[in-house]
Amino acid sequence: MNSHSQFRLGAVLLAAGASSRMGTSKPLLRWDDNSVIEHLVRLWKTLAAQVAVVISAKDQALATELDRLQISDRVLNQNPERGMFSSIQCAAAWEGWEKDLTHFAIILSDQPHLSTSTLSFVVEFAMKHPDNICQASRKGRPRHPVILPRADFVTLATSSKPTLKDVLSEARDRVRLLELDDAALDFDIDRPEDYEAALRLFLPLR
Repeated sequence: MNSHSQFRLGAVLLAAGASSRMGTSKPLLRWDDNSVIEHLVRLWKTLAAQVAVVISAKDQALATELDRLQISDRVLNQNPERGMFSSIQCAAAWEGWEKDLTHFAIILSDQPHLSTSTLSFVVEFAMKHPDNICQASRKGRPRHPVILPRADFVTLATSSKPTLKDVLSEARDRVRLLELDDAALDFDIDRPEDYEAALRLFLPLR
């Protein structure tokens, strides 16, 4: 692969978590005038050819929101209690992906505060290094999103590793980190106070 025209991205939005520390569904929180999941889907549709949302098969509230948004590309995780990597494996095994996608971005659904420019830098970096697994980084620490070539992505479905971090560690010779000076990469929205801080710190910058 030697040209950007051969790069076609699929986006995996991981939204099957229980949001236990938040106390309410993080994808359904408000972000500006939208829900978090609506914001993320809209944003990634400007960067990727196909966007699919991984949800718990038991999450009727999120399914209803996706119905409202007319988002049909969704992957059901029957056992989300097994953790985030189970959602990634469900996405890797999903048969609904367009056949000409060459790469896949794995995206956390609780990072609406990441700017379009930061995410664009990561996508462009992956375009320039199409044979590598590419990942955002800040101060030398790997961050999401992660972009994998299709061949690497599909093997996740049957991986015996417990986490994506373990997979990336084993493939470290092929992982390229894009160092970015964006404090938002270090910010997690896990608890109500994190959410309130994110609204205060990042929404005014958009």
